[in-house]
Amino acid sequence: MGVAVIGLGAMGLPVARHLLAAGVRVTVRDLDPVAVRAAQEHGAHPAAGDAEAAKDADAVAVFVPTDADVLEVCLGSSGVLAGARAGAVVLLCSSVRPETCRQVAADAPAGVDVLDAALTGGVRGAEAGEINLLVGGDPAALERVRPLLAPWTAAVHHLGPLGSGQVGKTANNLVHWAQICAVTEALELARRAGVDVRVLRRALMDGPTDSRTLRELEQMRLTWHAKDLANTATLAAEVGFEIPVAETARRVMTAIGVGDVARLLGNGPLYQS
Repeated sequence: MGVAVIGLGAMGLPVARHLLAAGVRVTVRDLDPVAVRAAQEHGAHPAAGDAEAAKDADAVAVFVPTDADVLEVCLGSSGVLAGARAGAVVLLCSSVRPETCRQVAADAPAGVDVLDAALTGGVRGAEAGEINLLVGGDPAALERVRPLLAPWTAAVHHLGPLGSGQVGKTANNLVHWAQICAVTEALELARRAGVDVRVLRRALMDGPTDSRTLRELEQMRLTWHAKDLANTATLAAEVGFEIPVAETARRVMTAIGVGDVARLLGNGPLYQS
């Protein structure tokens, strides 16, 4: 079986490497020739266009940044859907809105299935081949490509119809950014009250508030919060639900960067004066 990987960024390139290490035939497509060469060094075959990349693939995994990028890559006479053969499954692995997934699926030719397959676990999960995959769409299509997911995932969850994976990813992202806000705020509060953050953090790891966020905070890149929480706001508006926690996280995260977290975990001030 063969896989086409479209987009060789922080997530796509590690996924391609894990597939190649498992003996899967991988075709790659990216606008960055350096990223393409990096994949070629592991045995990937480059494609000149998105349709060409898809033409011999059993699964096409799309890892591009935005909704607009997904539509550009998938639709049109030179897009993934134009090249995909009958029986192929297109996996939308980008963080996009559910309606983007449905728009791609509406243009899919007969015999080509589209799944939204949102990734959680971040860059470190991708590097380790331990992605937690949240999938929406036809469960039979998921079963067809499940062997091609095994080399780069730790778990695969089917959440419901097309778009459900992206809803799950939005829920995941809300918890993720809210946790970062809560942990950093709590540690800064304690620091200002005279407690050493380094000592307190170790103590919290032994209590009921322990979490992966608390343990791995300094390893997080703190990127994409604006996009993630904007998607949360869009979904909330669509379903008529107020999200005060998300709105607070959206405001707070604009002031927290990697350097701020590093100072805090070294028992310095969270915010630069």
